[in-house]
Amino acid sequence: MPTPGQVPTQGPRSALAVARDNTRFAFDFLRRRWRRLLLVFVGVLLPLWGFGELAEDLRAGEVFFFDAPLLQFVHTLARVGPDRFFVQISALGYGWGVVPADIGLVFTLAFRRRSSEGLFAGVAIVGSALLNLGAKQLFARDRPTLWESIAPESTFSFPSGHAMGSMTLASVLVLLAWHTRWRWPVTVVASAFVLLVGLSRVYLGVHYPSDILAGWTAALVWTVGTYALVFHDRRPWKAQSDGPHPAGEQGP
Repeated sequence: MPTPGQVPTQGPRSALAVARDNTRFAFDFLRRRWRRLLLVFVGVLLPLWGFGELAEDLRAGEVFFFDAPLLQFVHTLARVGPDRFFVQISALGYGWGVVPADIGLVFTLAFRRRSSEGLFAGVAIVGSALLNLGAKQLFARDRPTLWESIAPESTFSFPSGHAMGSMTLASVLVLLAWHTRWRWPVTVVASAFVLLVGLSRVYLGVHYPSDILAGWTAALVWTVGTYALVFHDRRPWKAQSDGPHPAGEQGP
């Protein structure tokens, strides 16, 4: 018997029981939340690392070895037909496509009284735009000048606003559609659109490829992080009164 005021010591059996309980808790947590952890790793940590590497090198004044060769290669493909195509894709990638789609999506979700889905879309889209504006001013990178563009731009280059805007919209749509039968059609179409918009900016000579990569990674970090915060305890499209998922039903 311990004397009054003496803290009882745990025997080997008690220590083993504590270790077993902690291990069981960790495995149970991983079993229920592995999809969410994978989403955060792929959608936040990896893109954040990629953006950080690009930003650090740019701030240090380093030249990305792939920027000029890729720009020059794409420029060798310039023809009248592709010129018209990529000018149109570039327009759809921002003012004539992405921005109206952003506004329409948020208003549609609000009209359907999908408050969580609308909040996610609105915060992701507006936050991404503000992040892009701030990053452009912070890094103040000049546009490429390898040739005179047929669609010149005058703002700063890093990161690409078209790349960020199209990736943000695509990510929002994919995440909202992931638990529906439209998952793969939306993913395929959204991915193709994002790639075409990014390629159009390089083809037109108004962005370095590193600007595009930075825009994609920054958009993913912000959008997936917003999704994880808004839908931390349930999936999109579940009734607002629904509580947390039972074990086994938790999804990204």
